[in-house]
Amino acid sequence: MNRVTAYLIFYGIFFLVLFSMHFYVYFRLNTFFGFLKPKIILTLFTFLALSFPVSSIFEKFYPNFITTLLYTFTSVWIGILFLLLCSFLLFEPFALLFKLKTPEVGKIILLSVTVISIYALINGIIIKVKTVDIPFPGITSPIKIVHLSDIHVGTIHNSGYLKKIVDKTNRLNPDMIMITGDFFDGLGPVSEHTVAPLKEFKSKIFFVMGNHEKYENMDRIEQVLRDTNVVVLRNEMKEYLGLQVVGVDYPEKEGQKDNPVLKDIRIDRTKPSVLLYHTPAGLDEAVETGIDLQLSGHTHNGQIFPFNYLTKLFYPKINGLYRIKEMSLYVTPGTGTWGPPMRLGSNNEITLLNLLPSNM
Repeated sequence: MNRVTAYLIFYGIFFLVLFSMHFYVYFRLNTFFGFLKPKIILTLFTFLALSFPVSSIFEKFYPNFITTLLYTFTSVWIGILFLLLCSFLLFEPFALLFKLKTPEVGKIILLSVTVISIYALINGIIIKVKTVDIPFPGITSPIKIVHLSDIHVGTIHNSGYLKKIVDKTNRLNPDMIMITGDFFDGLGPVSEHTVAPLKEFKSKIFFVMGNHEKYENMDRIEQVLRDTNVVVLRNEMKEYLGLQVVGVDYPEKEGQKDNPVLKDIRIDRTKPSVLLYHTPAGLDEAVETGIDLQLSGHTHNGQIFPFNYLTKLFYPKINGLYRIKEMSLYVTPGTGTWGPPMRLGSNNEITLLNLLPSNM
């Protein structure tokens, strides 16, 4: 199956889900306001349901100024639609008990969703710095690591957004920077210009592939990064500042929960080690291999509440610092957004990890 066919199948299924969401929102709005021309409104909602997958395909294969504008608009709309859907679902139990299907109630819900959407859009462009101290065995002096993930550089988060991340990171003066995948969005052009701001990082950079690099083509991503300061770790280990930095590719099998590749990488259990793995999975294998700290992303902490509850069904460890036996795990909510450029109940995060000697 070629990539175009795979994309068409994916977006076909995606459209069916989107159409169901649009139809429900249309149905509920109609009960509030009683559309005079319901067929025209339903047709409009059908076009809106088509707009996101269609604009994504055009932005992927035929990017230009118009497709960029269309994709940005439809991405924002999908976020608003999700908030409308959640609001109406929350309303359903009350609708069964009370006579609330009035235009006034509909207007209150629409106004509330509008205010929440504006807040989420503003929060979606803010980048916060979070500092986390981690007791770390095997080191004699503190090590500062900046952890970045899920920046999704592409159509919405372009090189200007990346430059903002670089400036904030450099001000933290870390000893090294670790990027745990989904640096690219998979939409929009991937070129040397896109990654040029990476050359302005003042610290050593380690990078592993996420699922969006897999969709884009990992070998091509590695080639694009070749002239930057980034060290791409593909199922291998490099030593730096006394740390064994281990990097594992996003697995070929989608949704894989283990990390069998680790057993094939020569890791010295007597030396401190940090594993970069895009998903917060494969924890048993990491512990068995003697990894001291695993850094992951992928979850976005749900990105838009209440999506975090669904995300937890797939990845129970969704955000923050965890302890698994003798190993620490840090899962970042990500430094960018995917799809809707919105954050509700989560933040874009640059994480400053202070690794501290265990005796401090």
